[in-house]
Amino acid sequence: MNSKTATILGRVFLGIVAVIFIFPFIVSVLLSFKTKQETAKNVLALPEALHIENYTEAMAKANILHSMGNSIIVTAVSVILVIIVASMAGYAIGRQYHKKSYKTYESILTAAMMIPFQTLMIPIYRMYRDMGLLNTLPGVIILIAGTNMPFAIMMYIGFVRTLPIELEEAAMLEGCGKWRIFFQVIFPLLKPTTVTIAVLDALWAWNDFNASLIVLQKDAVKTVPMQQYVFFGEHSADYNMAFAAAVIGMIPVMIFFLFMQKHIQEGMTAGAVKG
Repeated sequence: MNSKTATILGRVFLGIVAVIFIFPFIVSVLLSFKTKQETAKNVLALPEALHIENYTEAMAKANILHSMGNSIIVTAVSVILVIIVASMAGYAIGRQYHKKSYKTYESILTAAMMIPFQTLMIPIYRMYRDMGLLNTLPGVIILIAGTNMPFAIMMYIGFVRTLPIELEEAAMLEGCGKWRIFFQVIFPLLKPTTVTIAVLDALWAWNDFNASLIVLQKDAVKTVPMQQYVFFGEHSADYNMAFAAAVIGMIPVMIFFLFMQKHIQEGMTAGAVKG
């Protein structure tokens, strides 16, 4: 197969994959502008008119602006918490990987990534109930950050191992302590991995439903995914307003992702080169 044919087939394949990924988003936008009658006739057909009232009613019924504020707080704080803790843990384990005890820590982190969240739901609920963390934003922030921590630490471990230890030795000769070495020498070098983790964790935290379902029961502290659930009752569901709320909930995270897309590509490339 010559290079031209391979290029054409590659572009066709990428085009098909792009259509598969963007198709749910297109359907969501179409349904958000339709009436129930139009949806019942044909889900994929274009709306006869743009029913903007779906958006206004969805924002009012689900209290989207308030829940969006909760989601922003949960996402921002959990991402910052993950980056600070995971970077320090990854640095400690990555620099001491030749010691048996630190290899054990790495094995525990790997095992933690394989535990299904569903097996933890009941114990977490009982623990949070006893600790008074139910229906609190700090409670869901801790839970989301904790579940995302093993993956972030493993990414930092792999990157730290590629950094030359001579940088730290030179800083020590200049009189720098461990904290100063980490925050002024090592942490800036971790930027590619930090950006990648920040974006991935932000997407996970913003779209999280399981952790919020366990912890957040009151409307005052519900996040966007939880508030979207109000459109689904026991015997009926308002799909049009539900998709309108979903589209509104996508906007902040899409803006964030588009803004950080260049940094994600740089981080992935840097990680691949160093690996």
